[in-house]
Amino acid sequence: MCRQSATVCLFKSPSRQQRELTDVAARLAALPDPRERRGRRHALASVVLAAACAVLAGARSYLAIGQWARHAPQDTLARLGFRAGGSLGVRRPASSSTLRRVLMLVCPGGLADLLGHHPAGAQAVAVDSKSARGSRTDTSAAAHLLSAVTAGRTVSQLRVPDKTNEIAAFTSLLSPFDLAGTVVTADALHTQREHAKWLVEVKKAHYLLVVKGNQPTLHAAIKSLPWKEVTARRYDRQRGHGRRETRSVRTLTVTGLHLDFPHVVQAVKILRHRTDIKTGKVTRQTVYAITDMTARQASPQLIGRLARSQWGIEAVHHVRDTTFAEDASKIRTGHGPENMATLRNLAINTLRDAGYRSITAGLREVSYAPFTRPLDLLQLA
Repeated sequence: MCRQSATVCLFKSPSRQQRELTDVAARLAALPDPRERRGRRHALASVVLAAACAVLAGARSYLAIGQWARHAPQDTLARLGFRAGGSLGVRRPASSSTLRRVLMLVCPGGLADLLGHHPAGAQAVAVDSKSARGSRTDTSAAAHLLSAVTAGRTVSQLRVPDKTNEIAAFTSLLSPFDLAGTVVTADALHTQREHAKWLVEVKKAHYLLVVKGNQPTLHAAIKSLPWKEVTARRYDRQRGHGRRETRSVRTLTVTGLHLDFPHVVQAVKILRHRTDIKTGKVTRQTVYAITDMTARQASPQLIGRLARSQWGIEAVHHVRDTTFAEDASKIRTGHGPENMATLRNLAINTLRDAGYRSITAGLREVSYAPFTRPLDLLQLA
């Protein structure tokens, strides 16, 4: 059964071989078609690829996706795999209603896995969540999506069931992937003993987990450590986004202190000083964390880099909010909210792989050739 826990779906998670296929169309062939066999005109892969190309060209809604498909020329439809029909061999795209119906019904867990960035060889994978606020209705909460991100690219995501929280979805999100030797970072909500055991003992991975007040005993024990005497420290300075920031990272081996947390080896204290360049206002933040990595495996410099990768997941969510207007989207029914979020993630991944540092600039450039550039970026023959 699919690991997508929001609804029952009779589809196994894609295999590693299926996820690692370079051809996007071949990957999508692993998805089961949710439509009735009778009356199908278009292959599922063609419909999903059309939606993906439309989003990559700037479409934000079902209506915009349908308009893109309706105006696509014949050579574009051929590259997408739409069949030629009639005596003249004219290719007809999927209608707006078909595109909407497929995105509402197709398996969200399988689609996210097949269109995500595979984490093979990644140094770190960050886990965090985001709500699609516009998907809220009078009777149901907004779709809450738990994502895994590496190097600014989304690996996969799952919708958290309405009657549970994201803690229960943590292992389901990461279970299909080979994480041996990879550092998994997460915020304080996921600083759970069972998560730490699962990562180290089952997935053979490492962890770097933030510690806050939801673990009061552990937080108090780490806060009371002799941080002023610590010599293993690293200072970093950065300027950008209208502010200057100084970060101090201190690490301390705690194996002999009997902290009540599985496999913990080092404690971390991160001090962040931010100065607003325009107003001169100074803010100070202290963050504590724990890791199973030894001082030899993880220096203060590496710990600081891993911590920034966790904070970097917010940049992906920010792009989806500002560039794709995800929070303003009124897509609410079926699997629509999570599948549209997956297509936005694919667009971000594709543009980053193509070398675009600004997703806004990348989308603008793609929009100049909306029926060829998206297909070229997705390497559709």
